[in-house]
Amino acid sequence: MMPPMSWIKLIFSTMIWMYLLLPLVTCSLSLPHEGKDYAAPRYNISLDLKPEKRWNHVLQDYNVTDLKGYVEGLLHFIKPSQSKELLFALADVYITWFAQEPYAGEMRGMAKAVDIPLSEIVVLNLMYEYIACTSIIIEDAKGSIYHGRNMDFIFPNMLKKITIDVDFIKNGQVEYTGTTFVGFVGLWTGQKPYQFTISANARENNISMLKNIFSLLYKASPVSWLIRNTLNEAPDYQSAVLQLSNTPIITEIYLTVAGVNPGEGASIARNRNGVANVMHLNASYGEWFLLQTNDDTWLNPPPDDVRWYLGTQALNATGQENINKDSLYKVLSTPKVLNRMTIHTTMMSAASPQDYVSFIRD
Repeated sequence: MMPPMSWIKLIFSTMIWMYLLLPLVTCSLSLPHEGKDYAAPRYNISLDLKPEKRWNHVLQDYNVTDLKGYVEGLLHFIKPSQSKELLFALADVYITWFAQEPYAGEMRGMAKAVDIPLSEIVVLNLMYEYIACTSIIIEDAKGSIYHGRNMDFIFPNMLKKITIDVDFIKNGQVEYTGTTFVGFVGLWTGQKPYQFTISANARENNISMLKNIFSLLYKASPVSWLIRNTLNEAPDYQSAVLQLSNTPIITEIYLTVAGVNPGEGASIARNRNGVANVMHLNASYGEWFLLQTNDDTWLNPPPDDVRWYLGTQALNATGQENINKDSLYKVLSTPKVLNRMTIHTTMMSAASPQDYVSFIRD
């Protein structure tokens, strides 16, 4: 019979090995999330209408009291409460003198439709520069490009109720598609048919709303508006990469961009006025995927970035010969990559624009 101290050592060593191996076991056993996932509601927004009228039919589908409650809950996130008055004052100045069209007009129309102060709508639209997400681009063995993303943020149960996919229509044709929240005019995920897809992830060293708002006064662009501008204006993948890389923005961000041809994939780490780093797909050298969370992954990712480590393990375990749209969804469903803050998973491929879909995660 083993002495008591030997039993203690055995149990302790077993616990350590279980802790070390658990991520590998979790990864290898990961399956598609089997909850009550469902596709987000989908709307058309006509770019032929005046900006003040574009979102009215969407807002009519939602209870005004609920929407006001969501706004109040999100604004409660701003601490201390005294700073809100300064933010609202700056928002009034910005929307009056500096805001880009058509976004200023769209926000004015929303504020009027739901009877919420315009300054609150403006501040609310700027809060989402802090999104924490996982974005993945893959190139399969045939050279096809797929792009998937998990959107993570505070108050996920509330935001799941107002997540929508939107087709932006001009002259009867889909100009671009994106995913957003009711009441928000920008996009953090989007697709230009047959050209490119985009998703944005926050850089964690940049949590300063006042600094962001002061950047607006110097005519820097909110990231979500830059993404929508790029989807609307850039004719192809290379043009999109240039526009996303060079436009001054109000906050540091990661921008993940995918095209339609082999090798067309980039993860752009942005400073406010330039590029910090760019990583590219290069399947010829074994770099057939790009995975971006909220860290500078060209450096050594921090040990606590479990989404990056577990997502990378899942992709390597799948292999390029087995990767496709469905297996990418499984990777994004890996426990901890899919987490309690995940609101939706969006799957897209610019080469197959009809397949764009966002699933609300259970």
